[in-house]
Amino acid sequence: MLGLGRWCAAALGATAGTAVGATGAGSAAGTAAAAAQGAKAAADRARAPAAQRTLLVLGDSLSAEYGIARGTGWVALLQARLARDKLPWTVVNASVSGDTTAGGRSRLPALLQQHRPQIVVVELGGNDALRGLPLEMTEANLIEMARAAKAAGAKVLIAGVAVPPNYGRRYAEGFAALFSRVAKAEGAALVPFLLAGVADGPDPYALFQPDRIHPKAQAHPRILDNVWPVLHPMLR
Repeated sequence: MLGLGRWCAAALGATAGTAVGATGAGSAAGTAAAAAQGAKAAADRARAPAAQRTLLVLGDSLSAEYGIARGTGWVALLQARLARDKLPWTVVNASVSGDTTAGGRSRLPALLQQHRPQIVVVELGGNDALRGLPLEMTEANLIEMARAAKAAGAKVLIAGVAVPPNYGRRYAEGFAALFSRVAKAEGAALVPFLLAGVADGPDPYALFQPDRIHPKAQAHPRILDNVWPVLHPMLR
């Protein structure tokens, strides 16, 4: 916008020069003042903050700060990073501990209507696995959430999770694969494994609370680092 303002000022200045020859110095002064005022208005618009946009996180306890202090979870850290980088985004954390993909699917329409987000991050599925729900049901729910968000005009990011190996290799592999399959089919962005670097380290429980399911606060910066490279291009 500032470049446009300078162009307008130059154009008006040229007009003022023509007016001097035709009507005299008084007209030239008035036109120059108008040009300066127009340039200032354009500069003010350029400095004005961009319209605020909304990012909705629809997740479970991994995103709802279960067992840790408020403000230390990855979603809160995301909002802090956006503010630090002066990016015009407000994060709405609609995560509920214990939620399943079915719960998220039922809650999403009202959230879309209320917040009208430009981006929806779906971090659900872990509780489906803990309850042994059919993989087909989890996949169908993720698909419907992605489609509902897209129909509302939002971009979608799917955050994949995994289950412990004691669930059996076939179930674990099938569960891990469904996130990428949904993302590909629905044109969504994908974080393949939200807990990369947290759950697959040399000591798999070092960064977890005593329940061995929920990450400690010190793990959440790493979780955000897993999300950020995928999310950042979507913010433009």
